[in-house]
Amino acid sequence: MAAVADFLEGDVRAATSGQVNFHARVAANALRMVERELLSSGDAEVRTALADLGFADEAALAAAIRAGELDGRDEEVMACLRALVRHRLAVAHPGYDSE
Repeated sequence: MAAVADFLEGDVRAATSGQVNFHARVAANALRMVERELLSSGDAEVRTALADLGFADEAALAAAIRAGELDGRDEEVMACLRALVRHRLAVAHPGYDSE
């Protein structure tokens, strides 16, 4: 993935302009995000945060929040949501939490 992203970002963008150049940039960024997701060690933190609340995945957590099943557990829910957001930011925008 890194090689394809580098090719798109370097060779393709250098040889194109306009919409094709923009799409090459978007594709390279998407590939880098997928690569970071695959290499991420944050999945364990997310799974643990969800499991601490008794959920297997984000969909179940979201359904429970909508249904009011976690009312009164604000601190626990916020801790879990922070872990989920940290993981997503680490993939989509590395270094964001240190800015």
